[in-house]
Amino acid sequence: MLSGTAANAASSGAPTILVVGDSLSAEYGIARGAGWVNLMQQTITQSGFDYNVVNASISGDTTSGGRARLTPLLERYRPAVTILELGGNDALRGIPLDLTRKNLLEMIAAARKTGSKVIVVGMRIPPNYGPDYSERFFNMFSVVARQEKTGYVPFLLAGVIEHPDWFQQDQIHPLAKAHPQILQNIWPTVKPLLKPAGKPPAKAADSRTPKSGA
Repeated sequence: MLSGTAANAASSGAPTILVVGDSLSAEYGIARGAGWVNLMQQTITQSGFDYNVVNASISGDTTSGGRARLTPLLERYRPAVTILELGGNDALRGIPLDLTRKNLLEMIAAARKTGSKVIVVGMRIPPNYGPDYSERFFNMFSVVARQEKTGYVPFLLAGVIEHPDWFQQDQIHPLAKAHPQILQNIWPTVKPLLKPAGKPPAKAADSRTPKSGA
């Protein structure tokens, strides 16, 4: 599902920020426009940047699903920045970490071939999946980001997971009131990659060291 300013991105000529994620970015269970992706579009505009955010997130998606649909999205939008928020459902479904890692690496490579900067968003899973697996899963994102020198947000739900009352009844999906905090986790990594309206492009910040968004 494409939401947010997808139509505007196709017509205005402004650079695009492409978000490829799962239910945590797809506004699952909350009002349309209340999620962090739409809040980021508002923050971008209010901060004087001229970018359109395309939310190509799908509830339940995995890195395999994201990899399969990424190329057409890249061809359509030619994003200046691609945010990859995928992997949580891989862990919940028991998909091998090696496959998740491979999919992330392939998505990063595909985005960069189109000239896009890339941000990898990390996730944690409950310790009941086994502390060793949970830790290896969490560390996988930082290893990929460091290896590929992408932008990096260590944990999408930092500052949220500590508040059980910020979650829907399933205790997995955040309520709308949690999404401003999610944006606070993301924005410090996104902002340095943007250029003010009318200014020449900044050097690609994701070509050096990973940036922490928490």
